[in-house]
Amino acid sequence: MNGNSHLQRVQDDADEVKVIMMENMNKVDERSDKLGDLETRAEDLQEKAKQFEKKTDKVMQQKRCENKKMRYVFIGIGVVATIVIIGLIIFAAV
Repeated sequence: MNGNSHLQRVQDDADEVKVIMMENMNKVDERSDKLGDLETRAEDLQEKAKQFEKKTDKVMQQKRCENKKMRYVFIGIGVVATIVIIGLIIFAAV
């Protein structure tokens, strides 16, 4: 009878190990799915980051162009104002 109880104990231990291994395999599958989802999200985020970078570069170029235009407008206004002032001075002197 001692042999049967030892055999039963070994069989119970094997069944317990089998249950643990099945749980571990399920956890591995779940982790694999989660890693796949995370990888997909990371790729999406990277693509969005690239798009954002392109948009910011475009906006920066537009702002530089606007700043140049404003600079030219102010220089033009300054030149016209200088010419008007010089003209008034010359006209007043005559």
